Amino acid sequence: MRRTVFNEDHEAFRETLRAFIETEVVPVYDEWLAAGQAPRDFYHKLGELGVFGIRVDEEYDGAGIDSYKFEAVVYEETARAGITFGGSGVHVLLGLPYIKMLASDEQKKRFLPKFVSGEEMWALAMTEPGTGSDLAGMKTTAKLSEDGTHYVLNGAKTFITGGVHADRVIVCARTSAPTAEDRRHGISLFAVDTKSEGYSIGRKLDKLGLKTSDTAELAFVDVKVPVEDLLGEENKGFYYLGHNLASERWGIAFGAYAQAKAAVRFAKEYVQERTVFGKPVAHFQNTKFELAACQAEVDAAEAVADRALEALDAGELTPAEAASAKLFCTEVAHRVIDRCLQLHGGYGFMNEYPIARLYADNRVNRIYGGTSEIMKTIIAKDMGL
Repeated sequence: MRRTVFNEDHEAFRETLRAFIETEVVPVYDEWLAAGQAPRDFYHKLGELGVFGIRVDEEYDGAGIDSYKFEAVVYEETARAGITFGGSGVHVLLGLPYIKMLASDEQKKRFLPKFVSGEEMWALAMTEPGTGSDLAGMKTTAKLSEDGTHYVLNGAKTFITGGVHADRVIVCARTSAPTAEDRRHGISLFAVDTKSEGYSIGRKLDKLGLKTSDTAELAFVDVKVPVEDLLGEENKGFYYLGHNLASERWGIAFGAYAQAKAAVRFAKEYVQERTVFGKPVAHFQNTKFELAACQAEVDAAEAVADRALEALDAGELTPAEAASAKLFCTEVAHRVIDRCLQLHGGYGFMNEYPIARLYADNRVNRIYGGTSEIMKTIIAKDMGL
């Protein structure tokens, strides 16, 4: 079936991005893997390329295009090349929606030009040790000072992608105690300057995959956050978090589909080149059947991911639909990538092959942004169960 989600502008951007990846990322990617993160100046290059400003209004140095489709192209092209852009995905997919939705005009003037250029990288700090997906159970607090000029932030966060390089972190903290009727009440969001006194980066976490994206523990000890850096209204943070989860889960779904598509490409190329018993592995019926089954699953995941993308652009993607897309696409990617690695034989277990890195990178898709089990709970609730 002919794909209709992208137009000529998207394809032109794809060509530019593919060339950028080939010249700026692929030759040095092994160095990034060894270092455990992309270099900080790489984000300036992404800013110059315009990747960060696509959905930012022109008055703040962006392109003013209200669409996620260019971001979808980024997912496809990075997966195709077997690389990632470090923590930049969090910067755009997680950071930008909160700025656009909650920031005042004054805050947008301060934040967005530096966001677009890559001068200031953003991260989102929700998860805390011991709470996991239970955001209502967070313990980090932000208490308003007696003179009303600032909040005093205390607490800790973990699994914060982009936490090492971040210049601003959207920190979720309790400004009021939960009520008996609503334990989600009392959470607020703050755009915290990482240079603030009392702000510290703990361990840089050693992950199974996504080795080029820095993930860290963060700690706050009497960090003074100016009242001007409160995002939105006090105590409405849980609502804001829920509102933006649909776009986050779409991003994970689309990224997973793109990884599955790339896995089929890697496997197809490998079995056509690899010879066993005097003939290419591609000539064996099992190989053909396995790749055909994988391609069918990728086709289905592409349709689901594209439908969710169109709904997201139209402002119509519901939480249940986003959960369904994430559940389906991440489970498909899990199956497809595993089968494609199997077709590589022993070489699939070697990190020098992109399928091995893809296998490790993909595993977290069924965990972050809400586990597959949480997605099933959301879908079941929407079904009236």
